[in-house]
Amino acid sequence: MVLPFDILEYQQRLQKTKKRMADQGIDVLLITDPANMNYLSGYDAWSFYVHQMLVVIIDEPQPLWIGRYQDANGARVTTWIYDENVIAYPDYYVHSNVYHPMDFIADILLQIGQGNRKIGVEKDHYYFTAKAFERLERGLPNANFQDATLLVNSVRIVKSDQEIEYMRRAAQIADVAMTKGVESIDPGVRECDTAAEIYYHLVRGTPDFGGEYPAIVPLLPTGDHTSIPHLTWSDRPFVKGNAVIVELAGCYKRYHVPLARTVSIGEPNEKMKQVAPVVLEGIQNVLDFAKPGVTCGELEEVWRKSIKKHGYEKEARLGYSVGLNYPPDWGEHTASIRKGDSTILEPNMTFHLIPALWFDTDGIEISETFRVTESGSERFTTYPQELIIRDHMDLSGQIS
Repeated sequence: MVLPFDILEYQQRLQKTKKRMADQGIDVLLITDPANMNYLSGYDAWSFYVHQMLVVIIDEPQPLWIGRYQDANGARVTTWIYDENVIAYPDYYVHSNVYHPMDFIADILLQIGQGNRKIGVEKDHYYFTAKAFERLERGLPNANFQDATLLVNSVRIVKSDQEIEYMRRAAQIADVAMTKGVESIDPGVRECDTAAEIYYHLVRGTPDFGGEYPAIVPLLPTGDHTSIPHLTWSDRPFVKGNAVIVELAGCYKRYHVPLARTVSIGEPNEKMKQVAPVVLEGIQNVLDFAKPGVTCGELEEVWRKSIKKHGYEKEARLGYSVGLNYPPDWGEHTASIRKGDSTILEPNMTFHLIPALWFDTDGIEISETFRVTESGSERFTTYPQELIIRDHMDLSGQIS
């Protein structure tokens, strides 16, 4: 298998990670976030429903991969690390009330002389449980554990040129999926049929490259549910006069470019007509202001002032860093475009800008994923930035 990045790039990522480990006084880093495992090793498989780990030892040249026996060949094939650094635990550790994979991992660390070192763990990631930490502490009583939740995530925030290229491909997939998904929305068409159309094109990709499963499923809140941002779909038919929010992400080599648009089935209501220009103006103001040296908090302030003059406020954050990830989220969990975030923008940082406004019974989402350039910002996708109106056509071509 050909690795998605040159081995030199993986080694550079590893060195940056070790520099942060040294700064935080960490000797051994235990990585359970599958995105961070992928970032440092290349490992890519749907095996994150069981315990697995990448072990980075500050004075060792290569990490260790420790996981389920039947997944070990996947680690040998998809990573750049030596085969002897792939260590597998037997299947009786899987979903057992007696045995736990962290017992096995603790024993390995003891055997290789790492049992009394300063060990960093990702305490606040989806894939590292309270029980996992408890068993590690029990198995390594002389270790000094530290929270290293965002250590690797912080390295990931500035992308390489190759990562940006993969996001550009993801953007092309997002454009196609949005186009085909919106075209399928008409009165009488079921929400699930539109979701299926979106999924088909997210996976099919383009004639030049295919797509992958996104970390979040397509979101399709409809009608009164547009006030609820994270609903998916049902088998209900679309109804003329309703609005539909479509939020999706193209994914290539696990790199995501999210995109959201709001569709009106027929003539939009007066509120939608009033709000849409406010959102579009705010988006453009933020994109125009974004450049190296600006903070995420300052971007949010531009948006807040832009919508306030029209009488609107937004409680939720305006956006977040985005890129490489696995379910259940495509965000990187580091920088957020919100009040007080002091993250300074640098070239090749990438963000999902989602200046949605939600009200009691309806809402609007028009989002963009952008890259910070040397002097400003650029959108990844090319899909029209507007409130989309779907006028149902009968067979004669007349608007009904």
